[in-house]
This record gives sequence, C-alpha cells and structure tokens, in this order.
Amino acid sequence: MLQKEEVAARLVLDADLAVAALASFVADAVAGANARGVVVGLSGGIDSALAAALAARALGAGRVHAFYLPYRSSSPDSRRDAEAVAARLGLALATCDITPQVDAYFDAVAPDADPVRRGNKMARERMSILFDQAKRLACLVLGTSNKTEILLGYSTIFGDNASSLNPLGDLYKQQVWQLSRHLGLPESVVAKPPSADLWPGQTDEAELGLDYRTADEVLYLLFDQGLRAAEVVARGYDAAAVERIVALERANRFKRRLMLIARLSGSAINLDREIPRD
Repeated sequence: MLQKEEVAARLVLDADLAVAALASFVADAVAGANARGVVVGLSGGIDSALAAALAARALGAGRVHAFYLPYRSSSPDSRRDAEAVAARLGLALATCDITPQVDAYFDAVAPDADPVRRGNKMARERMSILFDQAKRLACLVLGTSNKTEILLGYSTIFGDNASSLNPLGDLYKQQVWQLSRHLGLPESVVAKPPSADLWPGQTDEAELGLDYRTADEVLYLLFDQGLRAAEVVARGYDAAAVERIVALERANRFKRRLMLIARLSGSAINLDREIPRD
C-alpha cells in the first residue's frame, strides 16, 4: 500500500524524457494544424515560462510569439520576470496593456465589481488578445494551465483555460517546478510564490487555502491512484485539506468539459465519442 512518505517520489519525472515528449507534442500539434507556430502569454510566472520553453525547444524561438499583457495593478516584478524569460529563450516579447478595455467595461456597468470578478475579466481579455494575435500570425494559442490548477478549477473558463494546445495539462505543480529547473529557467521565476497577479499581494496558495505540495500529493492519490477521500486521510493527510480538495474538484468539473451539450441523438459531441484527431 502506497504510504504518504512515498508519494512525493512518485511525482518525480524523468526530466529528459518528459521534456522530449512534451516538445514532440507541441511540434506534432502545430504541424497537424498546418500552423506557423504558437502564441503564448508570458505572465512572469513559472507555468507560462515552462510552456514557452517547451515550445521554443519544439519549434525554435522564431516560431514562438510571446506577449506580455499587463493590467494597471500588475506587479513590476511580473514585467521583469517575463522579460527575463523571453531573453533566456531568445523570444521577442510584445506588450499590450489590457487596462483600457477592462476599465472601460467596469466603469460603464459595474464600478463596484469585486476583485475576483475583475480578475476573471482580465483573464478573458488576455485570452481574447492571444486568439486574435494567433489569427493574425496563423498560429495556435499555447495553454499554460497545469494539472493541479485544472483539477482544482483554479482557472477562468474561457480565460486561461482556453487554448489550442496545452503541454502542461498533465503536469502537477511540483513537476512544473522540476522541469523548469531542469531547463534552466530564471531562478527569480522558479523560486517566487506562484501568483496570477490579479491584484496586489495575491498568491495562488493563499487564495486556494492549500499549499501546492499537499494539493499535488492528494490529487495524485485521488485522481491517478483512484483512492477514496477516506483512504487518503488514512495515509496521514489532513482531513480538512482532503475535504477541501475533493470539494473544489467536484465543484469545478464543468470547467474541464467546455460546451456541455444536451443529448438527443446516440452520438452527442463531448458525451458519447470523440472524432479521431488523425
């Protein structure tokens, strides 16, 4: 029986093999779509940095188009770190400030909107810009959400969870850190507390009420190993943390299957079968 002290080791990847597989995934997806490359939003965070690094390895830096999309409250450190990643990977970095359109909307219809609502709007504005740039450049939009975020629903539907392809979607946060260090991404990006930078002082772990290490291990036991919540607790994990993780995963399943369609026929899209990709 897998014990708590053994779980962390199960999350350690063969880094060279993982990088090769994920780079191949990006190259195949781009080739299969007859696209010229990818566009990616570089936020200054580790997830977008790793996604960009994998794409640059797969396609070459010239086919990876990076955009920094700040809001007026974005931390200056985010710009610095996005620029450091772009420089490390040899990417040209374009900047498009999303403040005018976000503020115009809320000033007109909801000046008292709370920070979460504003953050969701920012995420959707950023993705809208990336898809527009992808159209202009005949590229695909590179996703940057990791497995932990996807399973917990820590993403904005039609915002950061909307993309054409996602090389990080089967990587837990610990694995994102591991591969980022393996690829030599800037330590300022790898070491800083994860944050979506949606408002000053915001961090992922504070907003989730969980540390990523615990979330990764519990999700691995629940999702990959198929254990029940009680079995996870029996291995030594805090019952309240497990309960919260289970509740978040269940409440946010709708985000993982976009465009839920009512079944009328025997072959409803997203319900009964998938059309082969190849």
